[in-house]
Order: sequence, then C-alpha cells, then structure tokens
Amino acid sequence: MSLLMIALLFVAGFLSGAINAVAGGGTFITFGTLSLIGVPPIVANATASIAQLPGYFTSSLAYLKDIKKFWRGALVLAAVSIVGSLGGALFLLYLDNEEFAALVPWLLLAATALFAAGPWIAPSRDRDETAPRSRIAGPIVQFLTAIYGGFFGAGMGIMMLATLGLTESGDYHRLNALKNVLANVIAIVAIVVFVSGGVVYWVGALAMIPGVALGGYAGVWIARRVPQIAVRCFVVAVGLFLAGYYFVTG
Repeated sequence: MSLLMIALLFVAGFLSGAINAVAGGGTFITFGTLSLIGVPPIVANATASIAQLPGYFTSSLAYLKDIKKFWRGALVLAAVSIVGSLGGALFLLYLDNEEFAALVPWLLLAATALFAAGPWIAPSRDRDETAPRSRIAGPIVQFLTAIYGGFFGAGMGIMMLATLGLTESGDYHRLNALKNVLANVIAIVAIVVFVSGGVVYWVGALAMIPGVALGGYAGVWIARRVPQIAVRCFVVAVGLFLAGYYFVTG
C-alpha cells in the first residue's frame, strides 16, 4: 500500500471519528473509503467495524459513572447482544461478496434514512421517564438490533438509541450510556468473528484507527463550531452516494 493510500485512510478515519463525536454516522466514511479503493464489501465492512471500536470504547469511558450505577441491570441486554451480534456476523461470513454487495445499497439506503430521521426518532435529551417498561420487549428488540449491528454496523448507534428509548426507562444520558456499552459488546463479538474468519484488511484498519481516535477528540472542538445539521447533511449525502455507487457497480 502506498503512503498516499495510507494517508487517505487515516483522513477517512479522522473524519469518521469526528463525525461520530458530533452527530454519528462515521461508519459511512470508513466503509465507503475502503469500498472506493477496491476493498471487497465484506472485508470493508469487517475492517470498518474494527476501526470504529476505539470510538465506542472512549465514548463509554465518558459515561463511566453512569455505567457503574446500572451495569447489573444491563447484563441481560448484553447477553442477548452477544448472541445477536454473533448471529449477524456469522451470517455475513456465510454470504459471498457478490451476495453481500447486492444487499449493500439497500442496507445503506435504510441506514441513511434512519440516520436522517435520527433527531425525530431518538429519545429527547430532556426526557426523564422512570416508569417501568416491559421486561420481555427490551431483550427481544435488542437481540434484533444486535443482529443488524453484527451484520452491518452503519446506523447501529442511532437505531439502538431509538429502540432503547422505547423499551427502557431513564433519561437521555442513561440511555446513551447504555447504548455505548451495548455497542462495545456488539462490536467486540463481531470483530472476533471477522478476525477468526480472516476477512479483515489489517493494513487499512491500522491506518484508520489512529485517525478515528484523533477525530473523536477533535469532534468535541468541531461540535462547538459546526452546526450538527451541516454534519448530518454531509453524512446523508455520503450515504446516498455510496448507495448509488453500489446500485451501479453491484
């Protein structure tokens, strides 16, 4: 791999980390860049999952005090997330690149629509609801979300925040902290499967990971100066472009 290509992947990682810190949706950038440089779609998906893990981890650290208060109650959701992510990741490896490529544009369109609708479907930051929720609905919905996350991670965060808002009690920050914990669980399980299956483009992952870490830090600065609507529009445009690209080339 040339230095120019490494630099391109580093920049993609940086943009991804910054976008995740501001509005979410950074996976579109890493997955898209890997796809555009010719990495097969299954490998691009697996590699993008690995590149995003540091961002999930640091986001969880920011909520460490909140996590200490509810981690015992989250064990069931974490358990079903393990099973769901495992199933989704294994199903991805069951497909070949041609079959997955045929699904990618539809997955991208769905994830882009979900991301665009995020401000309307995510729980309000001002909500402080403590009423009990169904003990059955939460694990079932989380299991389905984890299957999606293990199979194709783009849009997983906003999807999980929305579903947790429907099935779990608590304010926005508790739900966001819970989402970050479960995102780590889903990502780690999927990564173990992808590494075991030998579908990771390690050079690309190692080029992007430092960029993701720096971008996540810089995202705090960006969030204070760039309107989220501008970042959200950029991510939606990238998602639509990639969907069109896969419709044409797939």
